[in-house]
Amino acid sequence: MKNNLLVCLLLIIASSFAQQKKWTLQESVAHALEHNISVKQTENTLLINEQDIVAAKGQFLPSVSGSVSQGLSLGTSLVAQGIFANRTSHSTSLGLSVSQNVFSGFRTLNSYKQSKLNSERSQLELERLKDDISLNVVDAYLNILFNKENLETAKAQFDFSQKQLKQVQDLVDAGVQPKANIYDAEATLSRDAQQVTIAENNFNLALLTLSQLLQVPFNGFDVEMIDVNTPSEALLYKDATPILNYALQNRNEIKIAEKNIESAQLSTKISKSGYLPNVSLGYGFGTNAFYSNLANNEAAFLDQLNDNKGHSFNLNVGIPIFSRFQNKTAVAKSKIQEDNSKLRLQQAKLDLESNIQRAYTDAQAAFKAYDAAKKSLASQELAFNNSQERYNIGNMTAFDLEQARVQFINAQSSLINAKYDFVFKTKVLDFYMGKSLTN
Repeated sequence: MKNNLLVCLLLIIASSFAQQKKWTLQESVAHALEHNISVKQTENTLLINEQDIVAAKGQFLPSVSGSVSQGLSLGTSLVAQGIFANRTSHSTSLGLSVSQNVFSGFRTLNSYKQSKLNSERSQLELERLKDDISLNVVDAYLNILFNKENLETAKAQFDFSQKQLKQVQDLVDAGVQPKANIYDAEATLSRDAQQVTIAENNFNLALLTLSQLLQVPFNGFDVEMIDVNTPSEALLYKDATPILNYALQNRNEIKIAEKNIESAQLSTKISKSGYLPNVSLGYGFGTNAFYSNLANNEAAFLDQLNDNKGHSFNLNVGIPIFSRFQNKTAVAKSKIQEDNSKLRLQQAKLDLESNIQRAYTDAQAAFKAYDAAKKSLASQELAFNNSQERYNIGNMTAFDLEQARVQFINAQSSLINAKYDFVFKTKVLDFYMGKSLTN
């Protein structure tokens, strides 16, 4: 009973700790990279590639095989002219053979090079996949921060509406304002309560998205809030050319395309090996023993094996003369694949340049939108404060005050949206520049 209570207590403590844990951006990225299924599958592909390399190395070594056979023969046998007898015989054979490939048109060497190249390409694929996952996690994390700030803004507006309702109630009770203003204030409070509910739902959905991306339980999941108050123009890049130059030299998708060209070229060499002769050396050792019920003078088993042993050596040279166009078509298709791999490299470079130029333009536009949103918010805040003062002295209707407040709320939402959009767009440029996304 004591042990059971202790276990339950530990589980409660662990559950409480799990609910209190707040994931940082660095922890989120690290966890995603460690537990993502696609990453694990690619890592398994690397393990397969390692075995392919071992198998390719083995092609340089001789093959060795042994054989053992035991035979039994039953039946009538002619032992002399016109004389037949029942015969039972036993035969035993032992053999050992060694074969060494001497020359295969460089097929073995090129196959080994290709297996190593495939491993390098899989490693690049893994790094590319990790880059994409990191960017997705950062996007999901920033989306949580965005929705959290929206939620705080919605709550602040709700609190303001509550205070406004109380103020209107006091003014109505004092006979300064008509009772109808209470209904307008209550309607405004209801709309703000609805906005809080929507903001809470969006925030929870953002948390759910990241928890699913990290493959952790959603219950109790939370993240550490990062202060993203005033991103500056310093986050921008002045020119897209350095980003593009760096990306063309270092991005994994370009390196993968280049590895594909090398692999295609090796495939062409392997196909051409079909035109060259194959040379191999062979060695064989064998012996046997035989017994029959019709003979009484057979030597002992081990003596027979010793007496009947023999060695053989052979040199085999295969010269291709006509392969029914198999070699010709194999080389032709390999060259086509080689051309396709070069075209894919060109397309990868064009896609990368297009993505970087678009990301750079988006970042520039995002900063302009953010700067405009800051100015708009400042203007709307002044206008709303002025409207409040006019409303309090009776120079503005409740409807006009609500219109000013809505414009102020919209300006706040626009600034939050522009701010996080700008931050993420700069992170995309950092991504192409190979910088850390978690700083």
